[in-house]
Amino acid sequence: MSGNGNAAATAEEDTPKMRVIRVGTRKSQLARIQTDSVVATLKALYPGLQFEIIAMSTTGDKILDTALSKIGEKSLFTKELEHALERNEVDLVVHSLKDLPTVLPPGFTIGAVCKRESPYDAVVFHPKFVGKTLETLPEKSVVGTSSLRRAAQLQRKFPHLEFRNIRGNLNTRLRKLDELQEFSAIILAAAGLQRMGWQNRVGQILHPEECMYAVGQGALGVEVRAKDQDILDLVGVLHDPETLLRCIAERSFLRFLSSSLTLYLTGGVWSLNGAETMQDTMQTTIHVPVQHEDGPEDDPQLVGITARNIPRQPQLAAENLGISLATLLLNKGAKNILDVARQLNEAH
Repeated sequence: MSGNGNAAATAEEDTPKMRVIRVGTRKSQLARIQTDSVVATLKALYPGLQFEIIAMSTTGDKILDTALSKIGEKSLFTKELEHALERNEVDLVVHSLKDLPTVLPPGFTIGAVCKRESPYDAVVFHPKFVGKTLETLPEKSVVGTSSLRRAAQLQRKFPHLEFRNIRGNLNTRLRKLDELQEFSAIILAAAGLQRMGWQNRVGQILHPEECMYAVGQGALGVEVRAKDQDILDLVGVLHDPETLLRCIAERSFLRFLSSSLTLYLTGGVWSLNGAETMQDTMQTTIHVPVQHEDGPEDDPQLVGITARNIPRQPQLAAENLGISLATLLLNKGAKNILDVARQLNEAH
């Protein structure tokens, strides 16, 4: 019997252990659902690997009494997860792509952009206003949103409404809507509601002519260490080509707007007696190049994304589209609008 026992033990010791891939995520229910969907796809593609999900809280999850635009942190929902990546505590992180800045910290890249769900914003109404639209809500109705982008566009479209900040995860915001009697409606991303299985709460979908959606909204991004070619190869199969190109164009547009400087130069000449003079002013918009964007083997990233399994030319075309649109708007005075908006936001 002892011989059989030894043989069994030896066989068990010789069985190779499955490699474990550690996946980082936020702790919210929506973040876990999104991460579970990515991990399920990876498990189907790589049955010989084991995946462990590690959840953690981020700055954006902890600070709930301040509007996101007031916190002054560019990586509200990503910094702690990136620290875990840097310390090699996780191998990849699943994000909502709209939460990822267009310039990532050195050493990181988006290794996969997954197929996009609905990019649109959705309106969820208080039970007593079910059947209404934003247009038919009573005068001075309060609509909750955590997004300046939404509030600015919708205030112009629906001037009879008041827009007020609302924070918290989806569960918290829906509870505030239903229980506090403060809000007539709230604005949320349609994709998040779909992933949570709450499509029945959607009372209105906002199309781009009413409210343009956020850059990358509806897509998931998988962030990895930029030089970790093994993990890059593993997650690269998740790239959805159409979503990738759309999001490169959108992120390129946002980055160029954010990293451009407008220079004004005024010059003049005068005759010796000052009787004759000529003065004029010219302006130009200068793009400030981003540093630290090397991927594996120094392949340049595009707006923080590495996609070596997708042809390069379409990616460059998408990036150029975003730059061209940003340049067009900057030449029409967009920088002034953005600067004034930032100053007003900081003052309040």
